[in-house]
Amino acid sequence: MTTMNDTSNAARFREFKMPDVGEGLTEAEILKWYVQPGDTVTDGQVVCEVETAKAAVELPIPFDGVVHELRFPEGTTVDVGQVIIAVDVAPGSGDAAPAPEPAAQPEPEPEAPKGRQPVLVGYGVAETSTKRRARKGTETAVPAAAAAIQGEMNGHGAVAVRESRPLAKPPVRKLAKDLGIDLATVVPTGEGGIITREDVHAAATPVPAQAPVAVEAAPVPAPEVPAFAAAGARETRIPVKGVRKAIAQAMVDSAFTAPHVTEFVTVDVTRTMKLVAELKEDKEMAGVRVNPLLIIAKALLVAIKRNPEVNAAWDEANQEIVQKHYVNLGIAAATPRGLIVPNIKDAQDKTLPQLAAALGELVSTARDGKTSPAAMAGGTVTITNVGVFGVDTGTPILNPGESAILAVGAIKLQPWVHKGKVKPRQVTTLALSFDHRLVDGELGSKVLADVAAILEQPKRLITWA
Repeated sequence: MTTMNDTSNAARFREFKMPDVGEGLTEAEILKWYVQPGDTVTDGQVVCEVETAKAAVELPIPFDGVVHELRFPEGTTVDVGQVIIAVDVAPGSGDAAPAPEPAAQPEPEPEAPKGRQPVLVGYGVAETSTKRRARKGTETAVPAAAAAIQGEMNGHGAVAVRESRPLAKPPVRKLAKDLGIDLATVVPTGEGGIITREDVHAAATPVPAQAPVAVEAAPVPAPEVPAFAAAGARETRIPVKGVRKAIAQAMVDSAFTAPHVTEFVTVDVTRTMKLVAELKEDKEMAGVRVNPLLIIAKALLVAIKRNPEVNAAWDEANQEIVQKHYVNLGIAAATPRGLIVPNIKDAQDKTLPQLAAALGELVSTARDGKTSPAAMAGGTVTITNVGVFGVDTGTPILNPGESAILAVGAIKLQPWVHKGKVKPRQVTTLALSFDHRLVDGELGSKVLADVAAILEQPKRLITWA
C-alpha cells in the first residue's frame, strides 16, 4: 500500500539519467564528477564529464537541489538511460531519504580510509569508513575470492566457499557474456571487489607470467598512460574504448564499404607561402591564425565550387547519390584521446578572415578536449595535414559518409625547375582519396588539379572564386 510519505519521497528525489549526447550513442564513460553528495546544484550546472564514442562531453543537471547520491564512480562505463545521480529537490522537508531495497543486516568489513570513496550503485558515498550490505542468500564475493586465492598460495588447493554472485555492472556482464567468460572465474580489481571491463579482457586474453601486464591507474579526464607492472615487462595491453574504439570501427567500416581511390600531385607552393607571410601582416587578419592550412582549405572550397559533384554522399538504403549544396569542411585533429574530425559548418560561405577564425577555434577546442559530438557530425569533405609530422604524404581513409579527403604533406625546400632553371622552391605533395562509387577518375583528378593550381598561383582564389 502506498502511503503519503512514500508519495512525498518520490516527488522529493529526482533522478538524472545518462543522456544520448550524440547520434545513436549507447554508452558513455564517467571521466570526472564535479559534485559530491551534499553539494547544492542548480539547473544547468555541469555535474560531470563523460567520454562517449565521439568526444568528451560535460553534462548539466536539469533541476535544482542537493546531491543525494552518485550512482557510479569515475571510470565506469554507463549505458544510456541508466540513472547516474539522484538529487533532493526539496531539502529540509524532514522526510526520510528513500532506502535501497531491504537486505540482510550490514556485515562489518575492514576499515577503509576516510574520505569519499566510490561505491556500488544505490549505496551513495560515505565520508567515513564504509560498510556494505550483504546480498540476500549470499556471502560477500570479495572475501570468498580472497580466501580461494589465499588457499592456493598456501598449497591447500581450492577453499570451500559458499557460492556468491560476482559483483559487476550490467555492461561488464554483457561483455563477459559476449566473450564467453564466466564472471565467477574473473579476479576483480575494482573498488569494493567490482569486476571491471579490464578484468574481463584480462580473463579473455591471459598473459604469460614472464610478460606481466601493466595495470592502469584510476581513469582521469586526461588520456590514460599505463605504467609497466614491473621492470622489463615485454607487453602492455591498453583497453580500446571511447573515441579510439569509435575511430577503429569507423575506419574499418569505411575501408571495407567505400571503394577508395587515391591520386597524388606534387606542387610548387612558394607563392602560397609568400601569401601566408603577407596575410600575417594584414590588418584585416589581425587576431586570427594564418598558416598554409588556411589557404589550402580555401583552395579546396574553390575546387569544390568548380566541381560540385564531388561534394556528395552514398545512400545505400535508397541506392541514391545525395548531392550536398553546402560544405561542412572537416579538419582532422590529433588529440590525446585519438584522432577526431570536427568540421566547419557551411564553410563555403565564409570569407578568408571568417575561415581563419573558424579554423583557430576548431583547433583550440580540439586541443582542450572540448569538441562536442555535434561539431563532428555532418561532415562532407575533410583535410588531414600529415605534413605537420614531417611526412611527405599518405593515403587517407575517408571519414564515414564523406566523399573525399585531402592529405597535405610536409612543405620543404626542394630543387625545382622554375622558369627554365633549377631553383630551390617550397614544394609539397597532395593526396586526394575519394569514394569511387561517387567520384570517377576524371572528377577526382579535376578537383586535385584545381587545388594544386590554386596553391601554385594563389591569385586564382580571386579569379576562380
